[in-house]
Amino acid sequence: MEADTLALAQGIDFSLWGLFARATILVKLVMIMLIVASFWSWAIIVRKLISYRAARAEAARFDERFWSGEPLDELFDEIGPEPRGSAEKIFAAGMTEWRRSHRDDGGLIAGATARIDRSMDVAINKEAEELQKGLPILATIGSTAPFIGLFGTVMGIMNAFIEIAEQQNTSLAVVAPGIAEALLATGLGLLAAIPAVIYYNKLSSDSDRIISGYEAFSDEFATILSRQLDS
Repeated sequence: MEADTLALAQGIDFSLWGLFARATILVKLVMIMLIVASFWSWAIIVRKLISYRAARAEAARFDERFWSGEPLDELFDEIGPEPRGSAEKIFAAGMTEWRRSHRDDGGLIAGATARIDRSMDVAINKEAEELQKGLPILATIGSTAPFIGLFGTVMGIMNAFIEIAEQQNTSLAVVAPGIAEALLATGLGLLAAIPAVIYYNKLSSDSDRIISGYEAFSDEFATILSRQLDS
């Protein structure tokens, strides 16, 4: 009996593909879902890391131009009506409202400062929405993947016990394959969840810092325009 059990255990494929191939349809669906979620989260992570680096570089370049002493009207004309960078869009929103607030006689329409602030706030909110796009998906994967994996584990263990009952054999060779298949689902759940949680926190922090930079620039720009209004 022990020899038969040993021979059975040696003939079982415990590779990842072998465990996946032996799993039931429901457990396979859970595993596939977790693998897709893992690739999806990594695609978001890589895209966000690249876009955040580009946003920081663009903001640094524009900040250098803005404080170079070049007249704001000339800088606005150079940027043009369709700015590409986020910092440029915020600046263009303020300058556009600034020009619209001038009457034909050269005077300013009442409430210009409030309208300029609102225009830049709207531009900042649009850029913030773009920066944070995809982060809720990471949060969802990070919070749900372990439970989806646990569901697959529960179903796998249940199927293992059913097989034990059918074969009326509690040897390790009978129990181990089913338990290993079940635990693979838990492992895939953690594989999807851990990077998603780590990078969600990092990217959220990076996004907040970039948005804070936009808000600081908006306040500084509004102060400069306010001085011109007062003069």
